Amino acid sequence: MNKIDIKKLEGLAKKVRINTLDIIYRTASPHIGSSFSCVDILVSLYFGVLNISSSDALSDKRDIFLISKGHACPALYAVLFEKKLLNQSDIDSFAKNGGVLQQHPDRNPAKGIEFSSGSLGHGLSVACGMAYAFKKDGRKNRIFVLLSDGELNEGSVWEAVMFAAHHKLDNISVIIDYNKMQALGFTKEIINLDPLSSKWKAFDWQVKEVDGHNPKDLVKILSVIPFKKNKPSVVIARTLKGKGVSFMENDILWHYRAPNQEEYKNALEQLSR
Repeated sequence: MNKIDIKKLEGLAKKVRINTLDIIYRTASPHIGSSFSCVDILVSLYFGVLNISSSDALSDKRDIFLISKGHACPALYAVLFEKKLLNQSDIDSFAKNGGVLQQHPDRNPAKGIEFSSGSLGHGLSVACGMAYAFKKDGRKNRIFVLLSDGELNEGSVWEAVMFAAHHKLDNISVIIDYNKMQALGFTKEIINLDPLSSKWKAFDWQVKEVDGHNPKDLVKILSVIPFKKNKPSVVIARTLKGKGVSFMENDILWHYRAPNQEEYKNALEQLSR
């Protein structure tokens, strides 16, 4: 923890938000609010926790990260660019015919994309299969999965939650981007998740909560996973949809809408301060 430069992480988060804004604006793509809410989580993971290197992207000892909320992939792409797993040509190809980067991730481990996602509710199940296999093979790789809170409406998530606890998969860790909004409104109005921490504890997971926009606290908590031997871990990260741009924050409009030129300039000005 002492070796992590928190100011550097905060600066990287600012760069990632600006690059995410650019990626989305250029292609009039959706999901900027969902992308912005998880930027600090992704930066903290990739630059403070994960054993992943651009010089050996396919190492059989690497940590595995799965973004189950695949619609937020513009933020992941911007982080992988800073990590030097993606290059400028890759970024420029986003959402274009023949490009390597789609509006939902297409598996390409050499570029740091471990899982094709987009259909919500599958990421944790895939992670459980990998974690179970790693245990059987005696491998020490850790698996981290980013879930959205709206995704927790899916029954397959809770099947995987039970599987992980039953098989004592302490090599798997979930981070929930708990911005309390989903595609059509607030989660409490669609399917209320509270008390969320108690639900995971009831399924025999080790649970911690954190400010999802505080890199220092994120790195501190994520660095001590697993929280208990033979128990899977979950971090509930309290976040704000559209974090970083005042007129996007906590506004469901920005789940789908791309900024126009005036909104882009306004957002860029705020993120550049």
